[in-house]
Amino acid sequence: MFRNWRIGSVNGALLAAYFIPVWSLVAFNIIVAPVHGLYERPSVAVALYLSDHLQMAGMDTVRAAWLLALGRVTVVAFFAIHLVLLCIPRIRRNGGSDEALGIALAIGSLISFASMVMASKVGEMAALRLHATELLLLLGAAIVVVIEKPAAASKTAEIAAPLGLEQAELLHNR
Repeated sequence: MFRNWRIGSVNGALLAAYFIPVWSLVAFNIIVAPVHGLYERPSVAVALYLSDHLQMAGMDTVRAAWLLALGRVTVVAFFAIHLVLLCIPRIRRNGGSDEALGIALAIGSLISFASMVMASKVGEMAALRLHATELLLLLGAAIVVVIEKPAAASKTAEIAAPLGLEQAELLHNR
């Protein structure tokens, strides 16, 4: 059963197991109460940076919080698509789920890197450790996906002979 699983697929599934519940909960808290959700631990560095360095007013902060929640939900959606595509063996063997994983890793890395920089600017050390850890997880998975190639198709595949005029192309003739 596990002969056609690649390291990148397993790594992506493990990352999805972490990022889907955690980032969904953070995004849901921001969507329900934007200012309160933005000032919770996973996003406090962004909130402090927006209020202190960019001096955003109330509605602008709410819009920035919703934009952050949208980015997190997008990453969660691409991780979920990756998990769904992993369930189909033909797509998993060909590496078809790597595109969804790559998009999730790219957007998630951007969000984590920006949050890490903002945490370092405002001096929030707990948030800095959190975002640096998430960024290292995402970058490590990206390196594995880039380096690991899908298994090559076997060269001994049958080449279908063209059908004669008298033979209909039915499912059992393929």
